[in-house]
Amino acid sequence: MGDLIEDWATQVAEAELSSVLPRRWAHTQGVAERAAEVGQILGRDAGLLIASATLHDVGYAPRLAATGFHPLDGARFLRDEHGADERLVRLVANHSFALLEAGERGLRDELADEFPLLEQPLLVDALVYCDMTTTPDGDRTSAQDRVAEIVSRYRDGSVVGRFIRRAAPEIFASVERVEAALADQPR
Repeated sequence: MGDLIEDWATQVAEAELSSVLPRRWAHTQGVAERAAEVGQILGRDAGLLIASATLHDVGYAPRLAATGFHPLDGARFLRDEHGADERLVRLVANHSFALLEAGERGLRDELADEFPLLEQPLLVDALVYCDMTTTPDGDRTSAQDRVAEIVSRYRDGSVVGRFIRRAAPEIFASVERVEAALADQPR
């Protein structure tokens, strides 16, 4: 799974996001850049990380927003319209602790039953790292600043506000694990 899936993912994400959600497309491109930078810790799964990073927010595309919960909408789109690789679909469905937010939305069982969490912790962590170290404009940031930025956009009582506060410790732990794996790589 290499360049072909990465190229396909870029074509799909660009078609769905670039014209209707240009800022989301900029974020997506930045997340994919982070994935290319950290892929070496995953060996053969580097291409899968890049593809999932490229597609992680495709469910925000207005035409795909069936439930209004972008991880679920994106995963269903990739599975149903593209017959995408199961691991890719499960990564998109569960990216950045989506199960916690699904619980806030009353969609936890639906997400967990339809798209079980992938049993590859470093791959799951790497996608969290890429998403949570990228600003909405695609620039590099720290996970702490990214969480603070999300908190600043949403009211405390909102679904996303509650979710991000609950997920923050898990996000920071994922980022730390990826940073430790990167530090262990030979130079």
